Amino acid sequence: MLKLRTCAAKLRPLTASQTVKTISQHRLAAPRTFQQIRCYSAPVAAEPFLSGTSSNYVEEMYYAWLENPKSVHKSWDIFFRNANAGAAPGTAYQSPPPLSTSLSTLPQAQFLVQAQPNVDKLVEDHLAVQSLIRAYQVRGHHIAKLDPLGISCVNFDDAPVTVSPNVGFYGLDESDLDKVFHLPTTTFIGGNESALPLREIIRRLEMAYCQHIGVEFMFINDLEQCQWIRQKFETPGIMQFTNEEKRTLLARLVRSTRFEEFLHRKWSSEKRFGLEGCEVLIPALKTIIDKSSEKGVDYVIMGMPHRGRLNVLANVIRKELEQIFCQFDSKLEAADEGSGDVKYHLGMYHRRINRVTDRNITLSLVANPSHLEAADPVVQGKTKAEQFYCGDTEGKKVMSILLHGDAAFAGQGIVYETFHLSDLPSYTTHGTVHVVVNNQIGFTTDPRMARSSPYPTDVARVVNAPIFHVNADDPEAVVYVCNVAAEWRSTFHKDVVVDLVCYRRNGHNEMDEPMFTQPLMYKQIRKQKPVLQKYAELLISQGVVNQPEYEEEIAKYDKICEEAHARSKDEKILHIKHWLDSPWPGFFTLDGQPRSMTCPSTGLNEEDLTHIGQVASSVPVEDFTIHGGLSRILKTRGEMVKNRTVDWALAEYMAFGSLLKEGIHIRLSGQDVERGTFSHRHHVLHDQNVDKRTCIPMNHLWPNQAPYTVCNSSLSEYGVLGFELGFAMASPNALVLWEAQFGDFHNTAQCIIDQFICPGQAKWVRQNGIVLLLPHGMEGMGPEHSSARPERFLQMLAAVLSSARPLPCLDPPLP
Repeated sequence: MLKLRTCAAKLRPLTASQTVKTISQHRLAAPRTFQQIRCYSAPVAAEPFLSGTSSNYVEEMYYAWLENPKSVHKSWDIFFRNANAGAAPGTAYQSPPPLSTSLSTLPQAQFLVQAQPNVDKLVEDHLAVQSLIRAYQVRGHHIAKLDPLGISCVNFDDAPVTVSPNVGFYGLDESDLDKVFHLPTTTFIGGNESALPLREIIRRLEMAYCQHIGVEFMFINDLEQCQWIRQKFETPGIMQFTNEEKRTLLARLVRSTRFEEFLHRKWSSEKRFGLEGCEVLIPALKTIIDKSSEKGVDYVIMGMPHRGRLNVLANVIRKELEQIFCQFDSKLEAADEGSGDVKYHLGMYHRRINRVTDRNITLSLVANPSHLEAADPVVQGKTKAEQFYCGDTEGKKVMSILLHGDAAFAGQGIVYETFHLSDLPSYTTHGTVHVVVNNQIGFTTDPRMARSSPYPTDVARVVNAPIFHVNADDPEAVVYVCNVAAEWRSTFHKDVVVDLVCYRRNGHNEMDEPMFTQPLMYKQIRKQKPVLQKYAELLISQGVVNQPEYEEEIAKYDKICEEAHARSKDEKILHIKHWLDSPWPGFFTLDGQPRSMTCPSTGLNEEDLTHIGQVASSVPVEDFTIHGGLSRILKTRGEMVKNRTVDWALAEYMAFGSLLKEGIHIRLSGQDVERGTFSHRHHVLHDQNVDKRTCIPMNHLWPNQAPYTVCNSSLSEYGVLGFELGFAMASPNALVLWEAQFGDFHNTAQCIIDQFICPGQAKWVRQNGIVLLLPHGMEGMGPEHSSARPERFLQMLAAVLSSARPLPCLDPPLP
């Protein structure tokens, strides 16, 4: 039966000449026995004359035909040609005509033979179509209509002029456009159809990849993930919205747009770093939060630069509008000890009901200094801590959203450092949604001078994060992409990037003149119709809303703003504590004062110290083989315990162990901290015979102790210290430490020290218990490695104190 299948269905792509060559070689090697040269799938019964008894005869005829088609009867020639051409089962065979009839007069037989007599051409065309489909998947974003201004300077040096419809590039021509081709399994453009005409294939690929969404994903080395993305963007009709969803999107655009317009009317000369040109950011963020809430997330931690921050606070976090408006009052006095900061740097923490999912959700927007992207690792660390304390080991309840500017995303190295923490066991937050507000310009520098890569988002490719570019003037495309991004994060727990290609209607701030440096861009921007107006006109033309309903929605929100503005005039005092991004309610009162000013006793009894020392000098796991050199270190440690003496490593062990007994979680992070740079710590033991089998003795001290986390970090100081600072923000009942291998290593972490740690109390009344370990002993490494530069910390301390209150005069008065 296997032999008969060779003539009963569609052939695998092999030319006749290749088959003959293969057969000839086989004949020379041995007596001919049939090999399964081609693969058939149709049932034998499809051809009425085939049976087991005729198989040898059919085989002989087939070999003869391959060597010389004229050596067999015309009916066999027709049959084998039709089978090779892919004729459907049951149609390759044609009944012999009457003796008086010529085969050439059979219309059906003639049609089948002439349909596709050239097997080589058939195979080449199908391969060309597959290449064409793949080209759209890989490079479709190159010609997608992403720029609302139509002046994009993105340059793809190695790209062809077009992906298609220049089908001639793939060996196809105009005459092939109406031919039907089978679709490969790597595309979903067919929907329920397995074959389509080439013209329709191109049309559907154009709709999927070359409109207002550009998808970068084919660099991902996971087939399941690629298939998931293809299905989300290629399935016909998948991007559909109900009228109710469209009305919700319009209402969110109204709030986003009218908020900025209200601020402009009331405080036209104030800097606010408004969102004009990317008003769609608000419905985009709300969509991500709605979908994530639907998937089970109940805590979202966000970080963002200053552009659009007030709008996000008002319309996403839902901070009271009067609290935002009163920030513009120059007569406002600060009541807290903190100095505060400009209004577009402050953060917020708020718990509310998500109206779409009717579930509680907590939103935290981390305060951000002017140093761009510095908050990225802080957000990730805080997210990791919240996941840790609620037992969320897979990131299903707590997630992070990071917003970026296009120039900063490409230019700031901390972005790369943060991405490379994303999949590390002790640092992963199980996927972050990155949203880039792509103004296509920095302060005054256009992209051609600001980066070497085509897109600002190319840094995300290093961790196989899919990148969804979308035209920000198409709100429905933006919302669809954000839904997919949230689903991706929920499904695969990996990073994803949404690139909102937009523009900046004003200058860097509202007082800046952009025409100095970008005259052509801003001439186009001056003519650009606002996205709210364009979308409202579209929905009115579709009959989804009418003009009075649209105007009523605007009037309703304007009234909300006016009433809040009236209330804001009653605010005379600025309470910085109302802007905290990470409150410690169990540690401070509502007025921001410590609940207790007493210090508990820190003494320890010798019995506990001895117990800790014994565990520190042992291997509390059975059948665990440690290194011989480590055995001697542990033995020496045990002798010190007996002699009631300690060295630095043992003292650290005892200090940590005593806190763990009291239920204080400890997290020690940094480069090579598990063993210790100077081979002194050995908090993680490695089995010498079993790969990846480790033991942390400090987690074996007491049955009900707090957990001890000790983790080697990536070779990063800036990113990792920011991460640990964020981790320490979450709870006062933890000891979070970052250790530099040498004192000078904190040089590259200086931004976190300067921007967050030192001014944290004075600037934002921020609570944080981060501890920096900066070894500065002389270890024979020279003064560069050995100095922790204490003078810097003393200078920063003096600056902080002087900003809080006058320093006492230490020098005697001059005579």
